[in-house]
Amino acid sequence: MSDLTTATGLTKGSIYGNFENKEEVALAVFDYNLEKIHQIIVQRMARAQTYHDKLLTYAEVYHSFKKGPFPKGGCPILNTAIEADDTNELLKDKAAKAVLRWRNSIVNLIKGGITAGEFKTDADANQVALSIIALIEGGTMIAKVTNSPTNMDEVLKTVAMLIDGLKI
Repeated sequence: MSDLTTATGLTKGSIYGNFENKEEVALAVFDYNLEKIHQIIVQRMARAQTYHDKLLTYAEVYHSFKKGPFPKGGCPILNTAIEADDTNELLKDKAAKAVLRWRNSIVNLIKGGITAGEFKTDADANQVALSIIALIEGGTMIAKVTNSPTNMDEVLKTVAMLIDGLKI
């Protein structure tokens, strides 16, 4: 709670005046940070001209987890999934739903690329989507624990290869 009061400048009383308990605070923080990332992705994706470039937006945004507009502390999905997997069902559920929404977004982009004639018709959209997410989240974790953004660069090269492999 002291970290929260320091980060927000609010008193414990004002935090508890708006939230019933620490769990509600944690859920709200997750939603807030996830929305920050979502808005960054939407803004950058709007500038992309092709489905290929729209997919690459995810790698570009997550590449900036150590700098730029990315929420302090890294990816809320990764952090929450690791912290809440065995301890907090509500947070675990929020992280799971976020992953599934992300997967669906990527699947829809791949299907759009297939329809537009940009991607191969036999692309397994679900497999590619889950692989992209796993690579980005795994790369984020590796870069954070090794304190080496270069490791993220290497993983993101694989994400780009996977996306390039969709092209006709």
